[in-house]
Amino acid sequence: MTFKPQPLTPYLSARHYFGSEQRRHRERANMSLVQLADTLNSSKSTLARIETAELMPPPDIPARLDAAFGTDRHFHGLYELAKKEIHPDQYRRYMDFEAKAEVIEVYEPQVVPGLLQTREYAYELLRCQEDLNAEQVEQLVNARMSRRDWPADAAPLRWAILDEAVLRRPVGTPEGMLKQLVSLLEHVDTPNCKVQVLPFSAGPHALMGGTLNLLTLPDDTTVAYEESISTGYLHEDRETVLKRRRQYEVLRANALSLAESAELIRKAMEDYKPCDTPPS
Repeated sequence: MTFKPQPLTPYLSARHYFGSEQRRHRERANMSLVQLADTLNSSKSTLARIETAELMPPPDIPARLDAAFGTDRHFHGLYELAKKEIHPDQYRRYMDFEAKAEVIEVYEPQVVPGLLQTREYAYELLRCQEDLNAEQVEQLVNARMSRRDWPADAAPLRWAILDEAVLRRPVGTPEGMLKQLVSLLEHVDTPNCKVQVLPFSAGPHALMGGTLNLLTLPDDTTVAYEESISTGYLHEDRETVLKRRRQYEVLRANALSLAESAELIRKAMEDYKPCDTPPS
C-alpha cells in the first residue's frame, strides 16, 4: 500500500506553516520521515504530527531542523511565532511584553512561577486540569519551557516572591517535588534571578487574591499582569501599575532575605527526601 501524505493547510496559522515548511525542506532534500527522524534523533510519529500541525514542535526541534537543512534561523523564527498561538488571546500581549522585558518581577501565592518550573512540575500542574487532554498538556508544557529561551547575553532580571505555601504544597511525586525545589534553590541568588519567600508569619497582605507580574520594558515603562483562577488582566495605565508596584514593594520588604529564603527552601526539601530504612 502506497503511503499518501496528508494535505497541508500552510496559511491557516504559524504552526501550520511551520509544518508545511518542514515537509517542503524534507522533500527538497529527498528525505523520508524516517530518515529525517534519524537525523534529528526524533521519532517519525512526532515529525509527522508536526507536519500536519497536530503537534506543537518541541523546543529543541527548530534548531535541529535549521542544522539539518542549513536554513540558518528559519525554523527558529517560525517557532517563535507559532509558540504564541497556543496561549489564550488575552495572554498574547503579555507574552509580547515578557519577551522584551528587562526586569520580570513575580508574586506567586500557590505554585512555582512558570519561568522557574521544571518540566515535571509543569506537567503535573497542567495534567490536573480536566479540560485538557494528554496532547494539549504536552503542548502547553513545551510552550512553558520555551518561554525561558533568552539569549545568554540578553536574559532579563527575574525577581520572584513566593508564598511559603509554594514550598509546602506537594505537586506530583516527592522525587519530582524535590527536583523542583533543588532547581528553585539554584536560582535564589544568581546574576539574573532572585527568589524570596514570604513566610506564613508575614500574615495577610494586599495581593493574597491572585498572582502578579510586573514587567519593566527597555523604555523604563512598566506593565502589570494579574491572574485569578480563570482570568487574567493586563494593566498598562500608570495609576494602576503604580498601585501594584507599591503592593509588590511591601511584599518584598516583608519577605525573607535571599539567604533566609534559601534556608527555608532547604528545610522544605527535607519533607520530600526519601526516608532511610533502618537495617532489620
